[in-house]
Amino acid sequence: MATWRELTAELDAWHAAGAQAGLWWRDDDAATVTGALRRLVALGKRHGVPVALAVVPAKASADLAAFVSDLADVCVLQHGIRHRNHMIPAGKKIELGGTMPRQTILTELSRMKARLEAMFQSRFLSVLVPPWNRIDAGLLPALPGLGFTGLSTYGPRQEHAGRTGLTWVNTHADLIDWRAGRRFKGTEAALEELVAHLRAKRLGWVDAREPTGVMSHHLKHDDHCWAMLGELLERCTLHPAARWLATREVFALGAP
Repeated sequence: MATWRELTAELDAWHAAGAQAGLWWRDDDAATVTGALRRLVALGKRHGVPVALAVVPAKASADLAAFVSDLADVCVLQHGIRHRNHMIPAGKKIELGGTMPRQTILTELSRMKARLEAMFQSRFLSVLVPPWNRIDAGLLPALPGLGFTGLSTYGPRQEHAGRTGLTWVNTHADLIDWRAGRRFKGTEAALEELVAHLRAKRLGWVDAREPTGVMSHHLKHDDHCWAMLGELLERCTLHPAARWLATREVFALGAP
């Protein structure tokens, strides 16, 4: 487990090496304007940190589109189709795969992409965020033909990421423990994931060109989670070796 001291020490090591760590922030499961979403956006604005909202297209509301239209530091990504589980028996949760036929998935992805484009216009980026961070690999070759330019899942991206025709940039530190009640996993556990990816990049164990991603889920945050997230944004904003990237920059600079 890591503490704030370990995070500072890791960023200090980046600074000593004359390097700067690129960071980005993705928040999942947005659909409508809630108090939690307003709190999330206000937190980002307070610290000057851009946030990418992964929006469930079938559930996206008109009030969300109106809300986002005035937020310069917020971009919208496509969070699957309806966020429904189509896993095979004894399999892990997945929407973009499992028992749903590939052609049906592609048709629905295209239809829902058009919906988000119409609703969010310039705030929308053609980046797909699969629910549960899982996607049938057989779908990947077809995504550029649907107009997708980016993909975001979880964990250090693999070598094949550069052969998909997509800019694949993941998140690496999840604030929520999905196996233990779907609640905040704790500051030390979340920092451990963040520090581990930063260290692995610095030492060349993973792709150093991939920005380090923080993944939040505003609907699942408790007060402890909100406090940790606010402190993380502040500490990394103030450290000279850390730089929060705008989402458009993430998917422009993060190509393999």
